[in-house]
Amino acid sequence: MNFGFPRSELIPGARNAVETCLGVQRGEHVALVADEASRAVAASIAAAVEEQQARLTGLLLEDFGPRPMAAAPSTVLSALETADVGVLCMRPQPGELGARMAIVKVVERRQIRYAHMVGVTPEIMQQGMRADYHLVDRLSDKLRERMLRAETLTVKTEAGTEFAAHFDRGLDWVKTSGLISPRYWSNLPAGEVFTTPASVEGTFVCDATAGDHFNGKYGDLQSTPLTLTIKAARLVDVECARKDLQQEFWDYCHTDENSDRVGELAFGTNLGLSEMIGVLLQDEKFPGVHLAFGDPYSNQTHADWKSTTHVDVLTRKCDVWIDGDQVLEKGRYQLDHLGLA
Repeated sequence: MNFGFPRSELIPGARNAVETCLGVQRGEHVALVADEASRAVAASIAAAVEEQQARLTGLLLEDFGPRPMAAAPSTVLSALETADVGVLCMRPQPGELGARMAIVKVVERRQIRYAHMVGVTPEIMQQGMRADYHLVDRLSDKLRERMLRAETLTVKTEAGTEFAAHFDRGLDWVKTSGLISPRYWSNLPAGEVFTTPASVEGTFVCDATAGDHFNGKYGDLQSTPLTLTIKAARLVDVECARKDLQQEFWDYCHTDENSDRVGELAFGTNLGLSEMIGVLLQDEKFPGVHLAFGDPYSNQTHADWKSTTHVDVLTRKCDVWIDGDQVLEKGRYQLDHLGLA
């Protein structure tokens, strides 16, 4: 598959993805899966792969059937079965989470290096994908080490977010800092440290973006935030000025018995970002703490439950305390508190 002529302004971010993040080597087999909406990004990644003299299999999702796709195309899964490295760059559509999870399942079983770029845009390639991922990795390491022994995390914002979380020492904190290994695949752009919390109590005001198809459908929620009430790590109430969004989010979070459960609590650690842009793939890496309801990525965190859904919710300008020590103030890391000053 030829994705077209690469745009010069996207090449630096593509090289960062291919060389720094994925560590593609000469002669390796790279399976690059994209859709029409992401063709420009795919073309730049393909060019960076070819610069490394790696073998490329390019696959366009629309060649295998209509969108939204009900299941992962067999040709895509077959390509990943023989690849050393995989990349998925696409814009999500409603009902496609199951297909994406099937792709990830092959990646995790084979333990190949894999970049999950769902929602990627040319803007992101020129911002988050140009970050210094070695610095992002150092911050992520420090946070992971700190959280492995933490008792309580407290998060507050001026918009009304106020919750406390506690943790199970038997569940792992996972670092996806952009330096991708066979053990852990990663979103790109990267910069997260996450776990499945044991308990969450309080209020989360989503005044930025929400995940899955909500991002594309509703965009930035700063003017119409979702106010989410959480008890015993379950979503118990949703309030929003947009009643269509309120009902759709509530229904999504009640798709199965665990869709309303907090499956992820994450720090965003991409210090290369200066502002949110209204695209979840990048905004969830912005310095702060966010939650997701639904699937807990149990293959990585070792949680003992699953869900067929997963939806992130983001908030702006977090104040965050780890066991009483403030490590984020209005969305800025206090690097001296983390031994990085």
